[in-house]
Amino acid sequence: AGSGAGEDMRTEISTAAAFVTRLLRAAGGVGEEQLRCFRECLQEAMHEHYKHHWFPLVPSKGSGYRCIRINHKMDPLIGKAAGMIGLSHERLFQLLPSELTLWVDPFEVSYRIGEDGSICVLYESPQPGGKVAKQLESRISCKEEWRIGRSSPSKSYNMMTVSS
Repeated sequence: AGSGAGEDMRTEISTAAAFVTRLLRAAGGVGEEQLRCFRECLQEAMHEHYKHHWFPLVPSKGSGYRCIRINHKMDPLIGKAAGMIGLSHERLFQLLPSELTLWVDPFEVSYRIGEDGSICVLYESPQPGGKVAKQLESRISCKEEWRIGRSSPSKSYNMMTVSS
């Protein structure tokens, strides 16, 4: 007991908060102590915001609710954390990408900068307990099929024998 949904999302939340903090650090002009405070405030705000919207058994459920978004409007969670260290929304828009989408889902944290940017995965972990093995298997087999489709083992074996 004691390990409720809140416990399970710590890694995902700290990954996401650390990522936004790194973006701020890279932009410059924000002190380390402020950055540390920002990261803690953001983690707290996310934890509070997500606690009834975290479904490890159905990781995609609530994904839109948990999505952190900057797109001509500042994400309220980032805005709140920045407010704690005295950064205005205007300043944040200068420091952070003008278009950022960050998806914080059970077992996966990913982001996209720009509307047409590619999606990059920051954190990914296998889903525990095999309760959602069906989903996981289909994802893996999908990737495997793609690999197998590109070069079948027999072809690469023949190429090796030819070259030897």
